[in-house]
Amino acid sequence: VGGFSVAMALQNVLGDLFASLSIALDKPFVVGDNLVIDTFTGSVEHIGIKTTRLRSETGEQIIMSNADMLKSRVRNFGRMQEQRSLTTIRVTYGTPAETLRSIPKMLESVLREQVNARFDRCHLKTLGESALQFELSYFVQQPSVNPLLDLQEAVNFRIIDEFQRLGVEFAYPAQVVMVDDRRPA
Repeated sequence: VGGFSVAMALQNVLGDLFASLSIALDKPFVVGDNLVIDTFTGSVEHIGIKTTRLRSETGEQIIMSNADMLKSRVRNFGRMQEQRSLTTIRVTYGTPAETLRSIPKMLESVLREQVNARFDRCHLKTLGESALQFELSYFVQQPSVNPLLDLQEAVNFRIIDEFQRLGVEFAYPAQVVMVDDRRPA
């Protein structure tokens, strides 16, 4: 019974030890990588023999056993070469057809002005209930949160400038209610 108890206790320790060896040799992540593991998201702060510590975006420390980490699906955002941004741009129905046709090329030129951007595509995707919806897809070449947000902001301001220059109005969610004010006779 005593031997069985010791063996069971060692099983967890040895599992974590082998997992840490696997992490050290295979390097699925390193200190500084941003990971998503199940419902946890954070930046790797420390990789130890038994546990790995992550720092979440809200500041708390997440401590996970190495064996549990390797049993989970790990999404490593630290290894991305580029990050995609997918944006829907809503335009009013009153926009002239010729102006609508020019929007994809104009948005492409806005993206090509940006140093760390790679234009993917832009199309009039949907004739929505209250707006014409263009879908713009592009990639940031420095994949991390701040460069992505900086690029999105720069692109958005340029789109606003170009739409104002062309006289294009952004649409907002709206619903028209028709009221029949005829009274029954």
